[in-house]
Amino acid sequence: MINVLFCGNDKVFDGILTCSLSIFKRQETSKPIIFYIFTMDLSNFDKKYLPINDCQIDFFRKVIKEYNQENEVIKIDVTDLYNEYFANTPNKNPYTSPYTLIRLLADKIDGLPDKILYLDIDILFNKDISLIYDIDISDYEYAAARDHYGKYLINPNYINAGVLLFNLEKMKETNIFEKAREWLKKKKLLFADQSALIRATTKRKVLPQRYNDQKFLHSWTIIRHFSKRLFWLPYPHTDNIKQWHVSKVHKVFKYYQFDDILYEYIYLKEKFKKEILQK
Repeated sequence: MINVLFCGNDKVFDGILTCSLSIFKRQETSKPIIFYIFTMDLSNFDKKYLPINDCQIDFFRKVIKEYNQENEVIKIDVTDLYNEYFANTPNKNPYTSPYTLIRLLADKIDGLPDKILYLDIDILFNKDISLIYDIDISDYEYAAARDHYGKYLINPNYINAGVLLFNLEKMKETNIFEKAREWLKKKKLLFADQSALIRATTKRKVLPQRYNDQKFLHSWTIIRHFSKRLFWLPYPHTDNIKQWHVSKVHKVFKYYQFDDILYEYIYLKEKFKKEILQK
């Protein structure tokens, strides 16, 4: 069994769908996968912060079961927990969205497995998920790769929190989540959840860049993370191209290795729209 954790609102559906398709299409084993999705309703704070809805979950469940009937998705509403732990902190609205914070509530959710792979939704697998999931982290709180820019600008071992292999049993022992939440109460942090997690860490396993490549796609890349990046031409600028921006993936990155994933995503997205219209 492989356990995966996503977090987000109803706008992350494209990311969850594409990332999951990449897992299935690059998977070399028949292990079933359980997807846990943390979501919440913060529409009282911002109208765009709506939870992942049941129509999206039901459609996603049908898709993943086409690959393996034992695959499952479990939606977990953490609205009350967010309000309890984060709503009144200086970091309640971090640089991206409040949904980046809620993975730090994993110790408060009953029934989560001891080992779970947290993934940002702007990720595609280039190789089998088992290459990261089967890494032994029994002596570590979590495993993560370095941040492409942070390792130069902040610290050589500064990690990117977009791919985190959690050892929840160990993390509960060391109270890393509780310590991270305390950091978020103290002062505004530049990268909020990521900064708090790093400061609260006791022992982590640092992975090679191929486990979370935020800038390049090599033949040895296991996970390509489509995070915001710097481009030098035609002038220095940043862009935030995601994998579901299919035309830009082709035009800017010149990536065609993911076409089997992206074309199925396009088909499924249209199918989902038609199903919604028929209801």
